[in-house]
Amino acid sequence: MRELSIVPCGRKKIWDNYPELGAVPAKDAYTGTLHQRSRQYAEMFTDQWVILSAKHGFLFADDVVDGPYDVTFNQKSDEIITFDKLIRQVNDKQLDQFDRLVVLTGKKYKPVINGTFNGDIPRAFPLLQFGGIGYILQALKHAVETKTPIHS
Repeated sequence: MRELSIVPCGRKKIWDNYPELGAVPAKDAYTGTLHQRSRQYAEMFTDQWVILSAKHGFLFADDVVDGPYDVTFNQKSDEIITFDKLIRQVNDKQLDQFDRLVVLTGKKYKPVINGTFNGDIPRAFPLLQFGGIGYILQALKHAVETKTPIHS
């Protein structure tokens, strides 16, 4: 079974420490702890991973992020990607060709995932069982260190 992980982008970005940098690959843009631990988990336990950004949508590791931004799905902004564009990305990037989605994001992303992907693709939200960011980070770290996936 081929699994795709969806990892959050996060507020902390490389431009926070290096404001002079221009465009960078997505794999280098996001520097927050949740993003890093989610990505480590995804690389260990699933076949492929993408980053979900409220501005850019679904990003492969080598997709280019042009510069700093600060938008989330739960705010009002003209910068937030539309559902139509997200659905187009799912098709164009063939993200719907996986047997299962492992969504390593918080609950605010659930409606975005469910509204973007075909309902026939099974999905797991293993982090939703944890009551806070500290517990989520601890669970991701433990899973990677013990090479034991989180069961939802």
